[in-house]
Amino acid sequence: MNPSSVQPLNGARDRPPLIQVDELRQLLKSPASLRPVVLDVRFRMDRSTGRQEFGRAHIPGASYVDLETELAAIRPGGAGGRHPMPTVESFSAAMRSAGVTLSRPVVAYDDWASLPASRLWWMLRHLGFQDVRVLDGGIRAWTAAGQPTEAGPGSPETGDFRPAGTGVGALLKAADATRYADTCLLLDARPADRFRGENETIDPVAGHIPGAVSAPALDTVDGDGRFLPAKELAHCFRELGAEDGKPIGTYCGSGIQATHLALALSVAGITDSADVYIGSWSDWITSPDRPIALG
Repeated sequence: MNPSSVQPLNGARDRPPLIQVDELRQLLKSPASLRPVVLDVRFRMDRSTGRQEFGRAHIPGASYVDLETELAAIRPGGAGGRHPMPTVESFSAAMRSAGVTLSRPVVAYDDWASLPASRLWWMLRHLGFQDVRVLDGGIRAWTAAGQPTEAGPGSPETGDFRPAGTGVGALLKAADATRYADTCLLLDARPADRFRGENETIDPVAGHIPGAVSAPALDTVDGDGRFLPAKELAHCFRELGAEDGKPIGTYCGSGIQATHLALALSVAGITDSADVYIGSWSDWITSPDRPIALG
């Protein structure tokens, strides 16, 4: 993706990356021109029921965004990984269809520990749209707090989203991942057993990028899918080698847990601009010349 030149929303850089239920509830009472655009990104691997779940119950006024068709390019596989980056044009069109406009903030949520929502969060920021946050705990936190939902397909007004030129976080390729592993810090967001090359049930080749460090994304949230306290996250990341000023790259299987780790790094206050190898392991293994580490 190659952003064009538009400035981000004023003050967006000062907002925390997460939003809690009470704050979102209050913001949804704002005048329409100030109300956040709420995007439902529910998705589970190998189970495309997010749109159906959205139709049954979603946060009032929300629009549904499909991870596989709107946050990823539709490709049969191979180079680029299982969820390759879409074109700027197709992603921008999807955001406009979902009602994203340059004058209003965005809040994303899901039902999978913020993994899909973090992909949207990272992509919007990568293209220069800074005023986006993730609902901590997702739809589960919303309903657990007794907040209302509505049914139906949703009917967003067409937005005016377009990419900006001051994006946050670089889009890494395989060669970049090698460089980060050798000279910076490359974090592998998959479960630890898959990092070691054990119990690989998704990709045809097991292992990890040599020099990468295991940092399972789901270890950054509690049993309810809420992020751990910032100080606790910061301590864990520093134990893994994160240092002030050191570039950090993330990857996973197909670029979903990797963006979640980027979000966790932001929550922790380690870096607000982690770089992501979206193609991740599913792209890495498409070339027989790339080395593989086990253990």
